[in-house]
Amino acid sequence: MAGDGYSQLLLFPAEEGAIVREAASTTFVDNMALPVHRWFRYSAGFSAQWVESVIANTRPSGEVAVLDPFAGAGTTLIAAEKLGVPAYGVEAHPFVLRIARAKLLYRSDPEAFLRRVARVKRLAQTLTAEVGEYPPLIRKCFTDDSLSYLDQLRRAWKKTDDQSDASQLVWLALVAILRPVSHAGTAPWQYVLPRKSKRAPLHPLAAFESMTAMIAADMRAAGTGNGPSALLVPSDARTCAGMPDQSANLVITSPPYANNYDYADATRLEMCFLREIDGWGDLQQAVRQHLVRSCSQHVPERAVDMEQLLSASELAVIREEITGTCQQLASIRQQKGGKKTYHLMVAAYFLDLAMVWRALRRVCRRPSRVCFVVGDSAPYGIYVPVMEWLGRLALAAGFTAFEFEKTRDRNVKWKNRKHRVPLCEGRLWAQG
Repeated sequence: MAGDGYSQLLLFPAEEGAIVREAASTTFVDNMALPVHRWFRYSAGFSAQWVESVIANTRPSGEVAVLDPFAGAGTTLIAAEKLGVPAYGVEAHPFVLRIARAKLLYRSDPEAFLRRVARVKRLAQTLTAEVGEYPPLIRKCFTDDSLSYLDQLRRAWKKTDDQSDASQLVWLALVAILRPVSHAGTAPWQYVLPRKSKRAPLHPLAAFESMTAMIAADMRAAGTGNGPSALLVPSDARTCAGMPDQSANLVITSPPYANNYDYADATRLEMCFLREIDGWGDLQQAVRQHLVRSCSQHVPERAVDMEQLLSASELAVIREEITGTCQQLASIRQQKGGKKTYHLMVAAYFLDLAMVWRALRRVCRRPSRVCFVVGDSAPYGIYVPVMEWLGRLALAAGFTAFEFEKTRDRNVKWKNRKHRVPLCEGRLWAQG
């Protein structure tokens, strides 16, 4: 809730007639049954149907222009396009940005896409596979037989790539089948588990046929549409560079959680297959340096100074509380085997999110509504009141009130958990 002197009213009551279940805003799972959204499973997201409901319930109040400063795989942008609403997206992860850009081509020509698919398949049959050049992770996750087919498709796509809409969609189809084809445990989350095996991985050619057919079918069903195309900007949410002032009045997004999830590592399998990186060690330069600092890998010991981070003017409104929490984390890590730098991560995370709020104040009109789908955190069992602190940072940036709506509990099934601090997830709303 907002602090003393600020409005603590329930700003955004549940929408009348909403059919999206309450917890849907915090999960991407439902999207896998939706056209276009299902083309690539990016679990760090939220329900497209919930986004549509928020936009639809905002429209009666007047003109709507939507912004997602953590655009991810494009959920908000595609939902806005479906409703004919202007939309902007900002994404800093270069690989995920490419995924979103390809998905946003769903209104291009499906027949041109299928012609390119046929061309790539014909060329692939003439090429000699070279599996030996792939990084160790790829060799562990694919049999030589499966990798041979995938390599032929990759080389054929690369030889024909002209950056056309059709070519970008073929690239997306190839990327999207990698995990279903792998025999290893390649869950659609951060981790790849080569020692775990799937019972029935898909054959590469069958998977490619199925994926390209689904993409074409979704494109035909969507048609060309009459609404404005979303604008996706390769930029950093901490600055929203490239976004004009006062360009949006509804923000729907899900920032990284302060829970040590490495968003750079989430696409390591795909980037290794495409030969963009050779392994985990390349992620810092290729991806992680561009992202909000939400995991300890961002802030190795001696890379940043905790006192300097905490002294930033952007953190003044929460400085006393966050300093105490970071000092606790700095102390308790000495008792832990991994000695993870959670104290630095928490300090850097909130400084980065304070910058995000200030950037949003610049690009948002007055008044505007902002929704962060977010969860709290407890590294090493030390509770971090994420929603409270983010709300106060929003007020400090110039928004006038905030409210949090819990949608689900987390960390309540204690088996194999590292701590027993109950956590939750939900929607942090700000306005002003």
